[in-house]
Amino acid sequence: MAKLSKARKAATEKVDATKQYSLEEALALVKEVNTAKFNASVDVHVRLGIDPRKADQALRGTVTLPHGTGKTKRVLAFVTADKEQEALDAGADYAGLDELVAKVNDGWTDFDVVVAMPQTMAKVGRLGRVLGPRGLMPNPKTGTVTMEVGKAVSDVKGGKIAFRVDKFGIVHSSIGRVEFSPEQLKDNANELLSTLVRMKPSSAKGNYMKSVTVASTMSPGIKVDPKTIA
Repeated sequence: MAKLSKARKAATEKVDATKQYSLEEALALVKEVNTAKFNASVDVHVRLGIDPRKADQALRGTVTLPHGTGKTKRVLAFVTADKEQEALDAGADYAGLDELVAKVNDGWTDFDVVVAMPQTMAKVGRLGRVLGPRGLMPNPKTGTVTMEVGKAVSDVKGGKIAFRVDKFGIVHSSIGRVEFSPEQLKDNANELLSTLVRMKPSSAKGNYMKSVTVASTMSPGIKVDPKTIA
């Protein structure tokens, strides 16, 4: 078993593993116990009382965080020639079709989000082996397959993120960086959590939000009392 560094040990001792903190307390504490030497991501892990094997409970969606994620997303837009300038003007880092399809097919993945027009999907769909495992395949459900490519690109650049429940019924999402203020982190967390509450499947029974944990990239997890979530 790896030995904890002094800094990590001190951080762990500040977190009461038996306690459920309020969301506000947890987000203030996650900044205090961060041991990374870089501007680490702050993540929320939400365990939901759903069965992802059922089609109507396999949650996936998008949310626009009020303060963004603190990371500039590199956007690739697969578009027809008449829409290239629209995508670039909206902030796309790369826009085009055949040349970019060939480049990705060769293994290039120097981007974070892919937006595509519906009429390009016949070609983009062939990139499943490259984009699929990385969660980069555009999808109408997340607004990344659309005719409104300019809006889709600007939404991503403005803090729109996609999320999906994993096979264990957990949603993992970044809500910012440790340099954010506790208030900014709380605003972002509440936006994500309230979106999950609104998306509760009608077929889900019992306790829906079973547990919420926040942590930075290199900090111990901090349990949040779901009852304190506005």
